[in-house]
Amino acid sequence: MHIHPTRIAILGASGYTGAELLRLLLCHPAADIRVLTAERQAGKPMAEIFPHLAPFDLPATIKIAEVTWDDVDFVFCALPHGTTQEVIAGLPERLRVVDLSADFRLFDPATYAEWYGQAHRAVELQKEAVYGLTEHARPAVRVARLVANPGCYPTAAMLPLIPLLKAGQIDPGSLIIDAKSGVSGAGRDAKQANLFCEISEGMSAYGVGRHRHMPEMEQELALAAGGPVSLSFTPHLIPMNRGELITTYVRLVNGATVDDLRQTLVSAYQSEPFLKVVPAGVAPATRHVRGSNHLHMGVFPDHRPGHAIVISVLDNLVKGASGQAVQNMNVMLGLPETMGLEQVALFP
Repeated sequence: MHIHPTRIAILGASGYTGAELLRLLLCHPAADIRVLTAERQAGKPMAEIFPHLAPFDLPATIKIAEVTWDDVDFVFCALPHGTTQEVIAGLPERLRVVDLSADFRLFDPATYAEWYGQAHRAVELQKEAVYGLTEHARPAVRVARLVANPGCYPTAAMLPLIPLLKAGQIDPGSLIIDAKSGVSGAGRDAKQANLFCEISEGMSAYGVGRHRHMPEMEQELALAAGGPVSLSFTPHLIPMNRGELITTYVRLVNGATVDDLRQTLVSAYQSEPFLKVVPAGVAPATRHVRGSNHLHMGVFPDHRPGHAIVISVLDNLVKGASGQAVQNMNVMLGLPETMGLEQVALFP
């Protein structure tokens, strides 16, 4: 097929998700990287910000205010939460955008204000944003101008749960989600809690009882369940660079068995290039998806009758962020969905 180059801007290219976008897009046949922004490091070459990108001819970073949008077709916005709304609202309307922040994920502006501590400043634009969990939103993503890329925890948790809720096989009122993520999920900013001595040789919970990904999951899982859901969600920081493992405890309903749950997931995802249901008795592991856009999931019987355990893993920087963003771009541009995302997981 003839591939027409797409001129791309990455806003916030100096963060981990920005670097991961570059790693993927440098191998993407349709990507023409024209603009890289980094407010605090504007003017620096990417080779200085990320030495692993030194072999590639990339534009130097500039401030967003300096961008000439006439030279851009598509925008990835990898800016911090709370800073993205006004930036995207100020872009030319012809540009299509994938936003990796949380600023357009929540449909209700009041819910956003409650969880993020500030009023939403682009409410009209929020109304047209599409929540881009790609495997469940392709028709809407295909025609969207603005796609809100899901968070890493919601992506890992919801992909196995959505088919089970739609099938009426698990109780939407008793979901317990135990999550563990590598440190890159906390971003690249210097923070005491992320220092080597603070995180090595240990594990810690954070956002206990009130993590900002909770309303995102409640919103999307309620759509799948056809009604309200009740979930308990606790994330943990583990001393590794990347990777995410979700263990979800569910109660079976309507006579469903563990084998029924597994078959539902197999049927739902057997044609999906990036989603794999592992064989019975095999526990998904982060090392099997590291560096790839793949998600592995499995279902196990609980020792309690009528309960099951669902485990899913992904790379938080790829399928949990930049990889899914590129996947959404491919859908938006009518390109093969796997383009630029064929990387096999790094092992060992």
